[in-house]
Amino acid sequence: MQAEEEDEVSVEEYVAGASFTGNDNDQLGFSSGDVLLVHTKTSSEWWWAELRGVKGYVPASYLLQGAQEGEEEDPWQHKEYFGSYGTLRLHLEMLSDKSRTEAYRQVILSNSASLRNKVVMDLGCGTGIISLFCAQLAEPSEVYAVEASSMAEYTRQLVKQNGCEELVTVLQGRAEEIELPERVDVLVSEWMGNCLLFEFMVESVLRARDRWLKEGGVMWPSSAALSLVPCQADSYYAETMAFWEQPYGLDFTPLQPLAQQEFFTKPKFSHVIEPEDCLTAPCDVLQLDMYTLQVKDLEEIKGHFHFCVEKSGVFHGFSAWFKVQFESLQRGGAPVELNTGPNSEPTHWKQTLFMLDRPVSVHAEDAISGSISLRRNPVWRRHMTVTLHWSVNCTQVGTKSFPMWR
Repeated sequence: MQAEEEDEVSVEEYVAGASFTGNDNDQLGFSSGDVLLVHTKTSSEWWWAELRGVKGYVPASYLLQGAQEGEEEDPWQHKEYFGSYGTLRLHLEMLSDKSRTEAYRQVILSNSASLRNKVVMDLGCGTGIISLFCAQLAEPSEVYAVEASSMAEYTRQLVKQNGCEELVTVLQGRAEEIELPERVDVLVSEWMGNCLLFEFMVESVLRARDRWLKEGGVMWPSSAALSLVPCQADSYYAETMAFWEQPYGLDFTPLQPLAQQEFFTKPKFSHVIEPEDCLTAPCDVLQLDMYTLQVKDLEEIKGHFHFCVEKSGVFHGFSAWFKVQFESLQRGGAPVELNTGPNSEPTHWKQTLFMLDRPVSVHAEDAISGSISLRRNPVWRRHMTVTLHWSVNCTQVGTKSFPMWR
């Protein structure tokens, strides 16, 4: 890496939110709390900065803008995050997702007898739909509906409107701060984000589990897995990259590098992959046990994959989705599964697409092997970076990191 021309007028002051150790001569190491002067924002990931007279490249995601007017940036972005759940737009999207909502309803219904006289916590309850399912379909002794956003006020109204105020108590506050009068038998939550972990609501679930779940209590979901598959993405590639080859009979190919940076640097959320676009059978690359998973485990989670190509095609990238299972409370009972993959009923999560910089032609029986890591951003705690390492027949090798979002 080489520094670009510096414009001293545009120097900005940033504070290191976490420590960083450079791994080559061009990278500048620093400690948490150091004040750095950023001279050039060379890319979305690396900036040219200065610390005590020494200059080098630093990872942009580790830096926080200096405080202004006595305010500090919130690495958890609580105001933005909980603010979005205080409006109806996201709740309409989630409640309109029948696959998601019916899965939770089926969990309650199929375990209704076992839930009798049990204490339930519904964490991040939103409008309270799961709590209402518990109250109407089972006979728990108490349901604590916990919601940190301003939606909690409306949830109280909905509970009363549906005649469940005797069973459901709505508590407004974050999981880390609320106090309950008792421990719970069941902790249920819909915490999953894009690519399973994005936004890291799962940390709040784990902390609530450690504080409030009884010994031998039940977690719903009980387990989770991230699935991955090499795929074709002909339409998306044509729309974003091939388009520039000859629009209106003109050569716009000089814009393709810019298109690659703009459209392929970060993952594409809400992508819909058709089953026929899968070049291989999918595999589960990450598996989480919600009883044993610890908060510290979330900093980086790794998995490996080995795919055998089933048909010739163009390897444009990888698609990812998740599935979760809810164990039965009845001995020998079948678990309920919510799967967000292309062979299941559509959900509002859809799938997540990770595009290679350049497509690769593959043929039946080719081997695609490699690894995936989900590394939590050390500063912006709801964000992460997904890094994929892959090879085709152990010869064509590639590595790419995708920030989600910082």
